[in-house]
Amino acid sequence: MELLEAIRGRRSIRTYRPDKIPEQDLREILEASICAPSAGNLQSWEFVVVREHGTKVALAEAARGQDFIVEAPIVIVVCANMARSARRYRDRGASLYSIQDTAAAIQNILLASYALGYGSCWIGAFDETKAARIIHAPSEVRPIAMIPIGLPAESPNPPSRIDLQRVLHFEKFT
Repeated sequence: MELLEAIRGRRSIRTYRPDKIPEQDLREILEASICAPSAGNLQSWEFVVVREHGTKVALAEAARGQDFIVEAPIVIVVCANMARSARRYRDRGASLYSIQDTAAAIQNILLASYALGYGSCWIGAFDETKAARIIHAPSEVRPIAMIPIGLPAESPNPPSRIDLQRVLHFEKFT
C-alpha cells in the first residue's frame, strides 16, 4: 500500500470482527510505532498491549462508556514517559515534547494497522487517572491514547475536511 493511499484511506473504526491479530502483525504495528520521530531521539513513549477482556471492559468504562473498545481483539494504550523527556528538556519536555512524541507514534500505529488490513481508532476521551490505575502506570507515565485494533466490521465514509485554503497561511496570519 502506498503511503498517501494509507493516509487518505484510513478511517476511525468502531466495530470489529472477533478474529485475533497474529503476533507478527502486532509486532509490525509496534515496530512502526517506534520509527516515529521524537524530540532529541528520547523516544518518550510506552505501550501497553491489552488483550484481557476484563481489562478492556475497565478501559471502556474509563473511556466514558465507549464500549466498542471491548470488541477489539487488542487495545494499545499509548503513554508518554514524561520523566524521560524531562531529563533533557525539563518542563517543556514533560508537558509538550513527550506528548508530541506519542502523537507521532500513534499516527504510525494507525497507518501501519490500516496498511495491514486492520481498523483502529484514536481514543483520547477518557479519565486519565482511571486508565493509569488500570494499566498500573508509574507516576511519571501518562496515558495519552487508547487504540483498539482489529479487523473492521464497518466501512465508514470519509469525514468532511476543512478546505486547505481556510487553514493555510504563508509567512504570517493575514
